[in-house]
Amino acid sequence: MRIQLLVKALAAFAAGFVLVGLLVFLSAGTLRYPCGWLFCGVLFIPMLLMGIVLFIKNPALLQKRLMHKETQSEQKKVVLLSILMFLVGFILCGLDFRFQWLQLPKWISFLAAVIFLIGYLMYAEVLRENAYLSRTISVQAEQRVIDTGLYGIIRHPMYTATILMFCMIPLILGSVTALLVFLLYPVILVRRIRNEEQVLCEELQGYSVYLKKVKYRLFPYIW
Repeated sequence: MRIQLLVKALAAFAAGFVLVGLLVFLSAGTLRYPCGWLFCGVLFIPMLLMGIVLFIKNPALLQKRLMHKETQSEQKKVVLLSILMFLVGFILCGLDFRFQWLQLPKWISFLAAVIFLIGYLMYAEVLRENAYLSRTISVQAEQRVIDTGLYGIIRHPMYTATILMFCMIPLILGSVTALLVFLLYPVILVRRIRNEEQVLCEELQGYSVYLKKVKYRLFPYIW
């Protein structure tokens, strides 16, 4: 079982690396794209380290994070929109570098990389706090409401972390043009969150009470 999980995780990691590399560097028309390599570094090195930690300490959670198949029809639409956003966004980043449309200063790329890593640290903390996390919306056996740590401040800290990370991607890659595409991500998340909260209220005991206790979804005093 552990060997199968290891193979599955390594295959997913390799597929992600190849896909992102192809999208970014093929559209850029060259491997001499420094911001492209910077992005691959801040994305895949922490991803590999996190995967190793999960495999050793919490393989069940790693298995859940590798699940992709949504059962909710509304969430299938959200996933499709997200995939389209990433495809268009990454290709635009490469094209922006190739044709030098609206390239950003290098210091912005490095600052965005730091913010991206901060988002990654927040993501890792969410994984530590919530052992029920899955990439699909579902209620698991014996699942309980998590209302401590970051979950005591906002309802969906994982999504907050991904907003920090994903909105930094075009800035790391030096593209203003692609930023306009990646800014659609928070809009897509709103749709996912509304449906997710509806499902959890119906299927997870105590979640309705949690919604009254923690008022903000993503950002305190904002939403």
